Amino acid sequence: MSQNKSDIKINHNPVMIEQVLSGLQIKPNCNYIDCTVGEGGHTYSIINSCNPKPNILGIDLDSQALQKASKRLDSYNQKITLINDNFSNIEDIVNTHNFIPVDGVLFDLGLSSLQLETPNRGFSFKFDSFLDMRFNIHQELSAHQIINFSNEQELARIISEFGEQSRSKIIAKTIIRSRPINSTAQLAKIISHVLPYKKEHERIHPATKTFQAIRIAVNKELDNLTQMLNSLLNILNQGARIVGISYHSLEDRIIKQFFQKESTSCICPKTLPLCVCEHVPRLKILTKKIIIPTELEISLNPRSRSAKLRVAEVI
Repeated sequence: MSQNKSDIKINHNPVMIEQVLSGLQIKPNCNYIDCTVGEGGHTYSIINSCNPKPNILGIDLDSQALQKASKRLDSYNQKITLINDNFSNIEDIVNTHNFIPVDGVLFDLGLSSLQLETPNRGFSFKFDSFLDMRFNIHQELSAHQIINFSNEQELARIISEFGEQSRSKIIAKTIIRSRPINSTAQLAKIISHVLPYKKEHERIHPATKTFQAIRIAVNKELDNLTQMLNSLLNILNQGARIVGISYHSLEDRIIKQFFQKESTSCICPKTLPLCVCEHVPRLKILTKKIIIPTELEISLNPRSRSAKLRVAEVI
């Protein structure tokens, strides 16, 4: 049975908020960017972390989430600017809105509760809904198109590369044979036939990795993350903090490698006997090991369980 949006209970708890605030080191009247505003949980905590209040530029590709955030943050509209755009365009956004200098950036790459709990968005097999999975509801490419029109080789590549699924070929072959596939429940059932689900032994549903892979492909998540990271050092002030929260190894690897590259003095291939790159380190890594949620937070907010937080500072 479908639910009305007004009936959906949404969890507004931002992930690892104390660690985020500690990482950003918020200062009064300074400029901060929340690249993934969502429903405004982190932004709300940042704006209330000090007085006088900081200035915040909030970005989100999901217009529905941004509408929720706008209502929640309405009383701070003199200090917060919300932009419906892709964070991969962060440099253009900053320049267009003259939001300079930037003293800190946060990005939380997790799906919002609104996305997961709104049936017609198609992000979760918890509801039987149309295969959508678009962050930007106005873009053309959807999960339905990828599932129903990709060839077997491309589908297997997506599932393997973005879902880190070892049985990607047989899953792709079964999907091809089962077309047309129109709903999340239908897709989850097909995958479960390939990968039987034994609840007592497995923590995640067998369809989880494939759903992740399709969602990443629909939204070009890893490409957009890489583009955003590569733009940061063009807009950040000296001493600015970068705080990133990821939820799977693909995202975390990209963030980790970016931090490592920009914190070292040489990026030459190891086969070269001498350094010829003249690379200048521009970051200092502040989290030598990833920060993960406490057991208490995980018990209160189970979706935080896979979160990994990293922090770096511009030097």
